[in-house]
Amino acid sequence: MTENGFFALEHVSKRFGVVQALDDVSLKFRPGELLALVGENGAGKSTMMRILEGVFKPDSGSVRFANEPVVFSEPRDSHNAGIRVIHQEPEIVPSLTIAENIFVGEMPRTAGVFLDWKTLEAQAARVLAAFGMQADMRPRQPCETLGPAQRQMIEIMRAVRAGGRLIAFDEPTSSLTDDEARRLFAVIRRLRAEGTSIVYISHRLNEIIELADRIVVLRDGRLVDESAAAGATEQGIARLMVGRDIADLFKRESRPSGENLLEIKGLTTERITAIDLSVRKGEVLGIAGLMGAGRSELAKAIVGYDRRLGGTVSMNGIPVTPDSPHAAIVAGIGFAPEDRKHEALLMFRSILDNAALCVADRTSSFGLFSRRKALDVVSPLAAKMAIKAPDLDVPVAKLSGGNQQKVVLARWLARQPMLLILDEPTRGIDIGAKAEIYRLIEELAAGGIGLILISSEMPELIGLADRVLVMAEGRITAELNRPDIDETSILRHAMPRSALQREGLAP
Repeated sequence: MTENGFFALEHVSKRFGVVQALDDVSLKFRPGELLALVGENGAGKSTMMRILEGVFKPDSGSVRFANEPVVFSEPRDSHNAGIRVIHQEPEIVPSLTIAENIFVGEMPRTAGVFLDWKTLEAQAARVLAAFGMQADMRPRQPCETLGPAQRQMIEIMRAVRAGGRLIAFDEPTSSLTDDEARRLFAVIRRLRAEGTSIVYISHRLNEIIELADRIVVLRDGRLVDESAAAGATEQGIARLMVGRDIADLFKRESRPSGENLLEIKGLTTERITAIDLSVRKGEVLGIAGLMGAGRSELAKAIVGYDRRLGGTVSMNGIPVTPDSPHAAIVAGIGFAPEDRKHEALLMFRSILDNAALCVADRTSSFGLFSRRKALDVVSPLAAKMAIKAPDLDVPVAKLSGGNQQKVVLARWLARQPMLLILDEPTRGIDIGAKAEIYRLIEELAAGGIGLILISSEMPELIGLADRVLVMAEGRITAELNRPDIDETSILRHAMPRSALQREGLAP
């Protein structure tokens, strides 16, 4: 392709208050090429994408197409120019169906007025089939019934269906199963072969190496490296991202076994069946399984979000009142859910408000919130967690994913729990923030806190957990102890029985 086919940024800078989000960045996006954009949270990746899609205007520099400057006054201008950005957090309408969300703004109508459901359903079915999702989703299914991974797929399908010259994927696999990710990679490769310019943003460096033609590294708003992907290594990319060598992420120390802290017998809900488990003081218990295995449902049953149909939960031998999150908190249980934006954070409230949410007894005077007391509690924790923000009054909606997760963890550190449940704690955050969270997990365990770590990242489970329970179809299928915790063993026990039977591995 000639130079005239390029989108480009030319000497683009953007500042927000005292923060220089982008600093004199020039970059070309070539047709038929996958450009991987990497950097720590706060490096400037999201700002770059929002300039491309017309949400932000650069303070200086320009967006160019075919060597001519283009001005996007709003996202619609960017869409009309052929740019689509698929964000990490799905922007779907829960009250609409899958078909309506995929074709939102372009739904077929009869006589120009009435929604043509027959045509819409047929078109949506073709899109679902193209992504291999026809067995998992139905065109008329309400999106409010979908989990995070399925919502992510809806966002991806909508953008790809709409087409475009340039499509940017921001952490597209953060909620997807391995099988869903493979289907997505096939679609991305097809789009690239058809001449679409692909921008791929991910903290999963193995995906970058597998997919990319070119890798661009941002650090502190500046472009610090641009090179062909051939020959790249995860260690080399990580070093460029953080500006220093990354030591081994996992510093797991041998810990003595403490006495039992959490005891669960026969725990059953609509999604999990007859769960027995225990967690000792100072132990990291890993929970593994494929998407839909019941891992998050187990966590929500423990903390009282999901109604128990049977079984008991006890802390230090004392029963925890069923179906009561408040009772779980009082018993010393903390919970950082997978979907932090919808289930953990008040997005338009400040860091201070969010971090102080569970310690009203320590942050109030005569029943009224005391800012001074809240600052006394939260400020040291914000410093300990290295939350990057000008001050604690910044709304968490303005923070990067890694810093939002740190706010959630700071909330529970303020509460000083005896047991902390972490559901996908590093989903969608950069390698530097991951290392900080791994260190925190080790520190908490060394201090005698019991942890339940739910993760789809095999290296996390293998590197951090003392034991791993594997789940499939709402049940525990195996308990793995060191040194038997490895990827092969986990995957073998995570396969649903029906799949094992098809492969001739189960009676």
